[in-house]
Amino acid sequence: MITRRRLTQQVLALGALAALCRRPLQAADAVAGAGAPEPIAPTWEALRERYQAPDWFRDAKFGIWAHWSAQCVPEAGDWYARDMYIQGSRAYEHHLRHYGHPADVGFMEIDRLWTAANWDPGELLDLYRDAGARYFVALANHHDNFDTYASRYHAWNATRIGPRRDIIGEWSRAARARGLRFGVSNHSAHAWHWFQVAYGYDPEGPRRGERYDAWRLTRFDGDGRWWQGLDPQELYGGATMPMPEGIGSIAEANAWHSAHDGVWDEAPPLANPAFVHQWALRCQDLLESYQPDLVYFDNSGLPLGQAGLDVTARYYNAALARHGRLDVVATAKNIPPAHAGAVVEDVERGYRAGIEPHPWQTDTCIGDWHYNRERFEQRSYMDAAAVIHRLCDVVSKNGNLLLSVPLRGDGTIDAEERRIVGRIGAWNRRFGEAVFATRPWRIHGEGPTPVRAGAFSEFGAAAFTAADIRYTTRERSLYAITLGRPGDVVTLPALAGVAVQRVEMAGTNAPLRFRRDARGLHVSVPAALADDIGVALRIRGGRLA
Repeated sequence: MITRRRLTQQVLALGALAALCRRPLQAADAVAGAGAPEPIAPTWEALRERYQAPDWFRDAKFGIWAHWSAQCVPEAGDWYARDMYIQGSRAYEHHLRHYGHPADVGFMEIDRLWTAANWDPGELLDLYRDAGARYFVALANHHDNFDTYASRYHAWNATRIGPRRDIIGEWSRAARARGLRFGVSNHSAHAWHWFQVAYGYDPEGPRRGERYDAWRLTRFDGDGRWWQGLDPQELYGGATMPMPEGIGSIAEANAWHSAHDGVWDEAPPLANPAFVHQWALRCQDLLESYQPDLVYFDNSGLPLGQAGLDVTARYYNAALARHGRLDVVATAKNIPPAHAGAVVEDVERGYRAGIEPHPWQTDTCIGDWHYNRERFEQRSYMDAAAVIHRLCDVVSKNGNLLLSVPLRGDGTIDAEERRIVGRIGAWNRRFGEAVFATRPWRIHGEGPTPVRAGAFSEFGAAAFTAADIRYTTRERSLYAITLGRPGDVVTLPALAGVAVQRVEMAGTNAPLRFRRDARGLHVSVPAALADDIGVALRIRGGRLA
């Protein structure tokens, strides 16, 4: 039964949504002033025609990402805000043990617990810069629909709740003070379906059928509580497709979620146009307030249809108006050939088979995207060698690596993460000239280990070996990088027919002995100069690069 109070609440909420829909989103070319370049229209064709990845991005090669929000507070891994509402999941059981039942204690309470009490952005960015990172990306919002910046269009943000700090603003200032390019990641376009589980219920057990907190809480319920004046419906996205009544088993509920709210839908929700409009306003606010050098969209193509095109065109046009050139980067995933080059394609946790014509990026994580204490306790992080091998493989194929180092809820990284980041830095300081500001050679490399291309292809991939070689070029030098500790002699079959004048170990000017025959170029590597992760050889000759 719908009570009069509930009906009044729904009418007022609909009125607010209607007002939001009427609020105009500025045209994509509104930022262009007198004498500015011709603005870019918000179409895939226009973006593709005008855009080219800037040299700073092509030179940078390596970025570090703080995929950090309230979902790191439980230290229980990825997608906690969604999975805690799915009975039978690890997150659900964790939530019951540590916080309570999701009908009583919803994820909005975890947002409140995110205090960032020990966060020192400057200290972390010193560490990341020393590791070789040339750009830094911070999470501006995730699918849990919480903004980590001073959002003008979304009250559920880190300046009002949790840390009560402008997380993006502080990251931005600290990164730029250290000479790093700064980026933001935007994931919230999926919140409208991803968070529908918060409107569900336990299909089994003593509280079966009792709807979770998102179903029952409205702005009016906050009177006298910590969230007074805030509307939980604005956080959870509104009940556009809640789990229907009558589901009586966990297996049946999981099947329903997979077929409905678990579908990775990129289309704008027809039943919730206010969500699309507010997402665009929030994203426009983020990009204009902080002017990031890069924006990462966690979407196949751009978010929410035309809204994503409008925001991206406006972002490009703002760069043109400021600098007269397109010196910014927007990344998105699964870009079809017809749209190639309009944005930088991101390949999540994946590889490419060979050299790509357009600059691209892969993003991966040394652990789970959101901090998981078990990774530390079990020492199951991706080690420094695997990170460096991935970096060299990606760079040889015209790509960049964006590496996430998970932060705990308090804003710190653990001792094992710190050790891994330090080892990455030690290798990059010695051999980084073979990586940074390089370009692909005629071939990306050679060796016995197959590489399966595509998103998420890192799972199950074979580890590289010292027999796997990756090539890059810089100025008049060719670099050959071994993806493992070499033996006494490194053989480069691709250079069998190439005139070579001199070979040196990168980072030094001391010559190495070499000979060439029909099987390739054979370079002697003294044991004292070898490295367990691999070495980079600087090769000079007549027409190498």
